[in-house]
Amino acid sequence: MSTHLRDLEVRLPDRPGALADLGEALGAAGVSLEGGGVFTVGDVAVAHYLVHDGARAARAVAAAGLGPAVVSDVVLARLDQETPGQLGTLARRLGDARVNVQVQYSDHVGNLVLLVADDEVAACREVVAEWGRRRPPTDRM
Repeated sequence: MSTHLRDLEVRLPDRPGALADLGEALGAAGVSLEGGGVFTVGDVAVAHYLVHDGARAARAVAAAGLGPAVVSDVVLARLDQETPGQLGTLARRLGDARVNVQVQYSDHVGNLVLLVADDEVAACREVVAEWGRRRPPTDRM
């Protein structure tokens, strides 16, 4: 099993029980969810979950007749939860670096999960690395 965390995106059918079907399919395949959620805009529900084994998760989604599923790299960042404005400051740095955040959520241990276009991952990682170096040592956990 891969230890590299990936984002699993699934467009769910617009019907009661679709989320249960997704959860059951992933659970039966041994895929643990490390963060994420489902977001509905209009009549489209899109699930984004952080998983260790993206390939296994995508196979489980396909086998259950759900989807489509897309597996993508993510960038993890840490914010000081006690300091207001952290998200805005980091997001401004990303924007100034011409990185467009497509999806943002948190994992189960408090990391910010950022999903950006494939061609922006390197720039995103660079901004986040600089962000981590500038944080005072007392904030790191």
